[in-house]
Amino acid sequence: MIRPRNISWILLSMLLLIVVATVLYSGQLVRELKQEEQKRMEIWSEATRQLIMADEDTDIDFVSSIIEDNTTIPVYVTDSAGQILLSRNAKRSIRDPRTLHGPIELALAPDNIQYIWYDDSNLLRRLRYFPYVQLSLILAFLLLAALTLIAIERSEQNRLWVGLTKETAHQLGTPISSLNGWLLLLRDNYPDEPYLRQMQTDIDRLNIIAERFSKVGSIPDLTPADLPQVVEETVIYMRSRLPHKTHIAFVQPNDAQQQSVLLSIPLFSWVLENLMKNAVDAGATDITLALSEDTKSYQLTVADNGRGMDKTTQRRIFEPGYTTKKRGWGLGLSMAKRIIENYHRGKITLKSSEPGVGTTFCITLKKAVNR
Repeated sequence: MIRPRNISWILLSMLLLIVVATVLYSGQLVRELKQEEQKRMEIWSEATRQLIMADEDTDIDFVSSIIEDNTTIPVYVTDSAGQILLSRNAKRSIRDPRTLHGPIELALAPDNIQYIWYDDSNLLRRLRYFPYVQLSLILAFLLLAALTLIAIERSEQNRLWVGLTKETAHQLGTPISSLNGWLLLLRDNYPDEPYLRQMQTDIDRLNIIAERFSKVGSIPDLTPADLPQVVEETVIYMRSRLPHKTHIAFVQPNDAQQQSVLLSIPLFSWVLENLMKNAVDAGATDITLALSEDTKSYQLTVADNGRGMDKTTQRRIFEPGYTTKKRGWGLGLSMAKRIIENYHRGKITLKSSEPGVGTTFCITLKKAVNR
């Protein structure tokens, strides 16, 4: 079975062959037409000479018809010094006739020799540039087709991921409701059981996860939130869920005051959790979240000391479905990019990554406008 990428290369090769064939064929036509115009100018120059030297035996009408028949080729007649004496069909001024085709000698007398120069006709000029115009139109068409296909593919991917997440949220609803019921029964029978509190925490977390999935594909409500507080709460939650050897630090300026941004807290927390989980999956034992700011935005970096990524992986990490893990769907970073850039109008970038050293992501969010 031929792969789509191979089909694209086959079509591109066929297109290049068509362009090359068109250029070669047009070049041949240009050469033939150029030779034809040269012959016409030789006949025209002879007719001009006969008209000037006409006697009673010269067929004036025939000679004149040959001269008048030239309505497309610009012609210039000069003296031996190169001074233009007359012109026909001239559409541009000529300073140096030597830039034209020719000369064709017009001997009127032993001491009176003039020269005929001629330029390319409009037809010849248009034919010469036709292949380049055709190539430009084909390239423009290919660019438009490529952009359209990319937009269609991304739209289909977005619909797939949105449908998947909403179905996941729907499927989580039933077991969560069941767990809530079982938890009530356990509280009635074992009111002093200390593990019930932890069970309630996990069920609440499942509710948050289901809420996150249900928000994907719809525009979430953004509310003013204190960014350091949201980050700190997410870090505290993750510390108890990642391996004990993992050290997570949150660093912010000493003089930091309340830093308000418009957030969907469940979705933003999910992005941070995903980045930290990816770091642990990459073998990281130290994760540092650092907050800084400028006049218009906040920058939150998430750095780890994991395995890092090579250049090929770095270019593809935000592609939906791309993953380097043996298990996984490759949705995490693509969803994180969608959440930050589409929903929060921010930006998430791979700041740096080096194999054996670690990886650093940067999230940029605009400051909330105080009204």
